[in-house]
Amino acid sequence: MLLMGSFLVVYIIWPLAGMFFRADWGIVASTTRDKVVLGALWRSIWTAAAATGIIALFGTPLAYFLARQELRGKSVLEAVIDVPIMVPHTVAGIAVLMTFSPKAPLGAMLVRIGLSPVNSHLAIILACMFVSIPFYVDAARDAFYGVSPRLENVSRTLGASFPHVFFRISLPLAKRGLVSGLIMSWARGVSEFGAIVIMAYHPMVAPTLIYDRFATFGLKFSTPIAVQLILVCLGMFVVLRVLVSGKRREVIGG
Repeated sequence: MLLMGSFLVVYIIWPLAGMFFRADWGIVASTTRDKVVLGALWRSIWTAAAATGIIALFGTPLAYFLARQELRGKSVLEAVIDVPIMVPHTVAGIAVLMTFSPKAPLGAMLVRIGLSPVNSHLAIILACMFVSIPFYVDAARDAFYGVSPRLENVSRTLGASFPHVFFRISLPLAKRGLVSGLIMSWARGVSEFGAIVIMAYHPMVAPTLIYDRFATFGLKFSTPIAVQLILVCLGMFVVLRVLVSGKRREVIGG
């Protein structure tokens, strides 16, 4: 079983390792001082984090509702939430652009209050939100499924209010799944290209800059930025996973 499963691990590691070995590390070193590259990397990180924060704010109650309520059409609702996973991301970008274009009602409203929904940081966040929603909502829903409704009901019969039960029992018990959802949602936003490039070619995020350098200068000058993006994402993934596993050990250890 382990031998068969290791095929997929090798399938991931082989291309990434090949990119690291074939990269020109002199150019990689020089791009670590390139303000354009550093700006694009930081923009990818914080815009994805902002999109994930908004998704968590609205997605947590939605996930709880999906985990606790049985209603007609629930399967259709869950399928709608998963649509961004299935559609090509350029199509997602076009759909978001048609919704928030300055000529559309929502886009015109944003322009009237002084926000730019296209070719701006807001545009990047809007694109990241659309493609990242299912990664958080699905993980959060599954996490709430793992919390016993009986435990919540017992608390309510003892006089605890719904907010008290949700914030003191349901949310802490589902925390690990919620954090995993946040990580996946953030990672999806950081790696997004197709939807973002439709909404905002400028200011550039890291995937857009990688494409731009590839189209302009070729593989030799796009690979160093890709290597840096992978290193940043891998580092943040490791830190977040260690933090989550550390919290888990504290819970198990009492």
